[in-house]
Amino acid sequence: MKIAIASQNWLTITNHPGKTGRFRVFEVQDQEDVRELDRLELPTEMFIHNFKDSGDHPLYHMDVLIAGTAGSGFIDRLARYGVTVATTSEKDPLAAISHYRAGTLPPSEPHHH
Repeated sequence: MKIAIASQNWLTITNHPGKTGRFRVFEVQDQEDVRELDRLELPTEMFIHNFKDSGDHPLYHMDVLIAGTAGSGFIDRLARYGVTVATTSEKDPLAAISHYRAGTLPPSEPHHH
């Protein structure tokens, strides 16, 4: 399973992934086998908020995307490509992955535009 984490500073989980350009990508085999595969640093035109669905997007190849908050448009758009979006108040990427896999991911704060 591939999990993308929205993280503008590469350390903590970021809100508003549609306007975010940095994502850490992890491969999860089981609870003990989590490894970072890549760090995506997208140009502004590739932010989902700006991206026109005229081609392929790296986030469309994820199984799960975890962010602090996300709007319904972002969630619906990624769902069309089979990507589950999970939001959380957890700030640590590895802890969030662990919680997600265990079904205990802390809920996020309400999303505001």
